[in-house]
Amino acid sequence: MKAVRLHGYHQQPVVDDVPEPVVKGPLDVVVKIGGAGVCRTDLHIIEGQWDAAMHPSLPYTIGHENAGWVHEIGSAVTNVQVGDTVILHPTPTCGLCQACRAGNDMHCSNSSFPGLDSDGGMAEYLLTSARACVKLDPSTRPQDVAALADAGITAYHAVRKAIPLLPPGTTAVVIGAGGLGHIGVQCLSALTAARIIVVDRNPEALKLAEQLGADVTVVADGKQVETVLELTDGSGAHVVLDFVAEQGAEQDGFAMTAPGGSYFVIGYGGQVQIPTLDIISTERNIVGNIVGTFNELAELMALAQAGKVTLHTRTYPLDAAAEAVADLDAGRVRGRAILVP
Repeated sequence: MKAVRLHGYHQQPVVDDVPEPVVKGPLDVVVKIGGAGVCRTDLHIIEGQWDAAMHPSLPYTIGHENAGWVHEIGSAVTNVQVGDTVILHPTPTCGLCQACRAGNDMHCSNSSFPGLDSDGGMAEYLLTSARACVKLDPSTRPQDVAALADAGITAYHAVRKAIPLLPPGTTAVVIGAGGLGHIGVQCLSALTAARIIVVDRNPEALKLAEQLGADVTVVADGKQVETVLELTDGSGAHVVLDFVAEQGAEQDGFAMTAPGGSYFVIGYGGQVQIPTLDIISTERNIVGNIVGTFNELAELMALAQAGKVTLHTRTYPLDAAAEAVADLDAGRVRGRAILVP
């Protein structure tokens, strides 16, 4: 089969011919990929930022946002059958550790992360587990939903945690209306009554945000912090969701957060540098976010299949993976780039 393989850091991945995966364990599932998202994390993987955390053996297949059709199942699999349409939670989990028992399965101590620490889904087939499969309506096109597997669940997870902080009359700021942020705006609109302010440097991204539920948009022109403070009577937002968190956005995000408010870090790549006095004197909270739970992915898919969350995508054939990566890196993709084998 064809697969997009990373042979070395700071090198572009290439399309190789590799053997198809096969079921080995009783809970294994092989999925025929119908759509694989191209994520900024893939750019960070290529740059080597995940090497210290994951230690993957090179070369390996990247791709951690995957949906498709069940191709083969292990002897103990009962939740899906061959031919079912599925979206895959990005981290197949054990179900037995304390984190899994507590419902925090994205922190499973025995999980794998296909596309980061092992072969992922930018390929014709992917080996995963029954615990990762969320069954979808058979009319669903995997390429239309694949990026919800990571970008979507990550945005939804953050918004879901913020819901108790956003009753009517509150304000939420979204920094970045790109691949993750445009999903976050829709989740905020569907799940809260907060006023939504979206900040982005790209006017086209802001136009999309307005269509998806933003109440106010702000161009990141160097005066975005002052503008947000003016829009919130000088106090800042009750919740700031930072889908960028690099190139200075991480400093802006905390500055836009009201006293007693919460700054949710979802994007990454930068460094938050805040005097501790500023944290304690204003009681502002910094909240980390990584992926989300299996149940949250199922909830997100319910929203998606009800038409309340939609992905804006640009598709590429698998052979054009290098072009998709380059377009994402250059900011030429509005929404999400999706590889279709």
